[in-house]
Amino acid sequence: MRLIRLSAYGAVLAIPAVAILLFTSTPAYANVPVTQVSTDPYTDAAAQHRTEVEPDTFQFGSTIVSTFQVGRVFGGGASNIGFATSTNNGATWTQGFLPGLTPNSTPPGPWAQVSDPVVAFDAQDNVWLISVLGINGPGTNPVLTLRSTNGGLTWSNPITTATGNLDKNWIVCDNTSTSPFFGNCYTQYDIVSGNQIRMTTSTNGGLNWGPPLASSSGATGLGGQPVVRPNGTVIVPYRATNAAQIRSFRSIDGGASWRATVLVSNITHHTVAGGLRESPLPSAEIDSSGTVYVAWADCRFRTNCPRNDIIVSESTSETTWAAPYRVPIDATSSTVEHFVPGIGVDRTTSGNTARIGLTYYFYPNSSCTAATCQLNVGYISSTNGGTSWAAAIAIAGPMTLSWLPNTSQGRMFGDYISTSVIPGGRAYPVIPIAFAPSGGLFNCNMHVPTGGMPVGSGSLQSERWTGPEPQGPNEAPGTRR
Repeated sequence: MRLIRLSAYGAVLAIPAVAILLFTSTPAYANVPVTQVSTDPYTDAAAQHRTEVEPDTFQFGSTIVSTFQVGRVFGGGASNIGFATSTNNGATWTQGFLPGLTPNSTPPGPWAQVSDPVVAFDAQDNVWLISVLGINGPGTNPVLTLRSTNGGLTWSNPITTATGNLDKNWIVCDNTSTSPFFGNCYTQYDIVSGNQIRMTTSTNGGLNWGPPLASSSGATGLGGQPVVRPNGTVIVPYRATNAAQIRSFRSIDGGASWRATVLVSNITHHTVAGGLRESPLPSAEIDSSGTVYVAWADCRFRTNCPRNDIIVSESTSETTWAAPYRVPIDATSSTVEHFVPGIGVDRTTSGNTARIGLTYYFYPNSSCTAATCQLNVGYISSTNGGTSWAAAIAIAGPMTLSWLPNTSQGRMFGDYISTSVIPGGRAYPVIPIAFAPSGGLFNCNMHVPTGGMPVGSGSLQSERWTGPEPQGPNEAPGTRR
C-alpha cells in the first residue's frame, strides 16, 4: 500500500518497507532483498524520467535521511531533489520531494534544475540540513540549504548559503557536545573557475551563513567532504585540481580560518570502460576518537593499472596520513573493476574496534564496452578498523549501462554514494538500482537493502601500500553537476 499525505511543504509519500516489495513488481537482485524507497514522479520534458541518482545519507539516533537527484537532466542537475527518511532504524521509509527549488517543486522555485544533494544533522539545534546546488536561477548556480525541524519528514524553503558559478557542495555539523564549536555547521563548495574551494560556517542551524573563506594555501579541487573531530577540528579531504592527488586542509578555530593543505595520497586511477561517468572523488568518514577514513578508487596495487581497487587512507593526527591500504574485495589477479565507494563508520566505535561498512559499484569484467559492461553494487565490512574484512556481498546487478540516464559526461548513477552505519547495528546504503526501461521511461530509482547490511568480522586482510607514492596521470576534475 502507499499512504499519501499533503503538507504545506508539498507531497510526502509514506511507504512501509514491507509494502514496497509489493509496490515494485521486479524481484530483488542477487542474494540481497532490496526495498524501493522512492520513485521519480515528474514528467517535464527537460529530464530523463523514472530516474534517481547520486544519493547521500546521514544517520543520527534512530533516524536515517537520504537525499538524491530526481529526474536527471542530460546537461546537468535534475528536475528536483528527493528524500527518503526512516525514523525507526531503517524499518520503514517516508518519501518526499524538496520545496521551493525548481518549477517541479511544491511550491515551485526559481532554478531551472538542481543538483548535488547532501545531508547533515545539527544536534545542538535539532535540525536536519540538506545542501543542494541550484542551476540557472537567482545567484547563478548557488549553494542552498533546506532545514527540517521534524526529523527529516518535511523541509523549509531554501536558504542561500553562497552565490556564484559553484559546484560540488558538501555539509557537516559539529555534534560533539564537549567540542568548543558544538553546533557549528560547515559547507564546502568550489568556484567553477579554477575549482577554487571555499568554506562557509553557520552557528545557528543553517539559518545564516558566514563569508566564504579559502584555505591559507588556496586549495583548488573538487568533491571535498568535511568531517569534524571530537575536539572541534574540521578536516576537509578533497580531490586536487591539476594534480593526481587527494589532499586535505583543516580549521582549528570553528571555521574562522582554514590552514594550508597537506597530501593524503597520490591517485593512480584507471578510467572505467563503457563511457560510464566516474572519477576518483574521495568518500570520507570519522570515528569516535577522531580517526578520519578516506576511500577512493585507485589502481596502484595492480601491475600496469588495468583496473581499480577501493583503497583507504587514515589520519589520527590531523596533518599526516597513513599510506593507503587496499580493501580485499577480491584478488589483484581478478578481472573486477571497483569504483565510487561510499564508506560508513559506526561513530560510537574507534581504532581497532571501529565498525566500517563500505558500499561500491563494480564491473565483474573490466574489459567491456558500453553494450557489454555489467554494472553491479557490492558491499564489504570490517569490525577492527579495516585491518581485516568479511567476505564481500553482492547487493544488486547486473545492470546494463543503457538502463542509466545519460549525461554530457556519460551514463550516470552518481558521482558519489553513501553508507550510514547504525551504532551497534547494521549498515544502510541508499543506492540507485536500474532495471530495463519500459514504456519509453527509465526504471532507475532509489533502493535500500531490506533490513540493512551486516557489519561483520572476517579474515580477509588489508594490504598496506609500501612502495613510493605512484605518479598517476593528471585528470582535471572539471565540473560535475
